[in-house]
This record gives sequence, C-alpha cells and structure tokens, in this order.
Amino acid sequence: MANLPRAARRLTLGLALCTGVAASGLAAAADDYPNKPITFVVPFAPGGGTDMLTRAVSDRLAKELGQPVLVENRAGGNTLIAAQHVARAKPDGYTVLTAIDSTMAMNQHLYSNLPYDPLKDFIPVTLAISMPMVIATHPDFPAKTMAELMTYLKEHPNEVNYAFGALPAQVVGERFKMESGLTMEAVPYNGSSPAQQDVMGGHVPVLIDALAPALPQLRADRLRPLAVSSAERAPTLPDVPTVAESGVEGFDATTWTGFFVPAGTPQAVIDKLHAGISKVLQDPAVRTQFEDLGQRIIGAPGPEFVELIKRDSDKNGEVIREAGIKIN
Repeated sequence: MANLPRAARRLTLGLALCTGVAASGLAAAADDYPNKPITFVVPFAPGGGTDMLTRAVSDRLAKELGQPVLVENRAGGNTLIAAQHVARAKPDGYTVLTAIDSTMAMNQHLYSNLPYDPLKDFIPVTLAISMPMVIATHPDFPAKTMAELMTYLKEHPNEVNYAFGALPAQVVGERFKMESGLTMEAVPYNGSSPAQQDVMGGHVPVLIDALAPALPQLRADRLRPLAVSSAERAPTLPDVPTVAESGVEGFDATTWTGFFVPAGTPQAVIDKLHAGISKVLQDPAVRTQFEDLGQRIIGAPGPEFVELIKRDSDKNGEVIREAGIKIN
C-alpha cells in the first residue's frame, strides 16, 4: 500500500474499515438473534405440500425462538421468483427460503441465465424432508404390477404416455426411461391434481407424481400404485415395491425440501436456525403429520445438504440434457 497514491490509500483503508464495520455489525446482530420477526418465503401458492411444511415448522419455530415467524408465498417462475428474492435479501437470518430439489439441483440445467447461483448465493440451513415418487396407473390399465408395466412397454413401444405435474416427476420419468431402456411419452400438467384427474379419467394411462399428493387417490383405490422411486419401500405403502426391485437395478430417486438463507449470513445465526428447525422436525406431532403423507423427516445440517445438492445436480443435469427437457 506504500506505493499507492494518497487518495487511493485513503479509499482502500476506507473500504477495509467499512467491510470490518459491516462484518462486526453482522456478528453483533447474531448475538441477539432473533430480535424481530423472521419471514419464510415459499415459492408456491398457499395450500400445497411445501406451504404446509413451512407453516407447520414456522408455527412451532416461533415458540422456540421467541419471535413471530411469518410465511410469505411468492409463487411463479418455476420457483425462480422466490429464490431470486431471497438471494437478494439482507444476509441476517430474517429471510429464509423454503426450496425444493428443482430450485437448487435442476433449474441451473434448464436456464442459460438463471438469476441466482444455488451454491454461491445461498447457504443451506436444514434438509427437512425427502419423499419418493410413485408410478401409478388407472385401475383398469392392463398392467397390474411394475414388472407387468415394463413388459407392456416392451410390447407396445412409443404407445404409452405418462402424466406429471412438476419437473421432479418428469426427471424421474426420464431417468426411468434411460435406465430401463423403455419408452413413454411425457405429458405435462400444471400441478399434481390435474395430472391425477386425467389418469383417473382414463385419458392418460400412467402417472408419475410425488407420493404425498398422490396418497389420497391411492388410498381411495382411484389409482393403482405400481412402484416407488426410492431405494427402499415407503412405510406408507409397504406392499408396493421399488423400481429397483421391479427390475431397474440401482434405481434411486427422491424429491426433497429444505431451508436456505442468503450467502453471507453469520454462522451463529445459521446454527440457531438449524437447531430450532431440527427440534421442530423431531416434534412427534410434526413427524406423524408428514410421515403419514409418505415423507421422511431428515433434519440434516448444511454441510451434508451441500453434498446432496451437488450429487443431485450432477445426476439431474445428465437426465435433463439427454432427455432434452426444456422449460416452455
């Protein structure tokens, strides 16, 4: 710095001082965190599974942290609107994003100009839940098991369509096609409900959907479950085999939901948030509520979560590229 002009030295020292003041300010703020309401931002409209999870956590987290925890729904843009909003928020722990796997491990492979970087703009706080997809059919469809469906697909190539209501379900469907060598045509819908309705109405023979939204129709026998996409059977459907058991060796795909804060949030704040959320997730009432929906409570910390995001991004990116999946 000795060789810099006097004005440049003053500017450099001033910037360093400001940076130090800002860092010390965040550290001091972390000491008494939280001292005002926290807002959880949900990338979907009220009433869906992600919203339900966030509200169940926020209600109990408010009691744990001693401050109100609000829920703000910012739906649209394949979760981009909410993610971009939180990425630009002040990194002080008062704005938290509820994100699903497509937000952090798929969108970067679909958009050439994604307005956020999943690993650079966010810090994972807690991996909350994971859940398998279910492959189901109309009850009158000729194939009554997953093995029979695979045989049917071999005998009727390019004749069977599958309905899906969200990107993670399509990625699972395309992964199944790649790993099994079989063919089905993807038919997109705006959400689980319309996809289910068309399969129950006999317009499309096969449904691929997250287990939780499909469970009511499965339990009412309006849809027949053939297989789940996870490595192990779902406790809520113990008699339904996995895709791997049905002949696609090593098949393992789940969808997940977790909580994130903007990059730069003090570690002390992240630790408090993680501890509070993890405690809430272990509440027997919360566990029962979501495990009954086929969701597995996890509560894993940020470092483990980062590794999962990286692995899923690599796997999903390969499927998206090979299948030519695009956002319309």
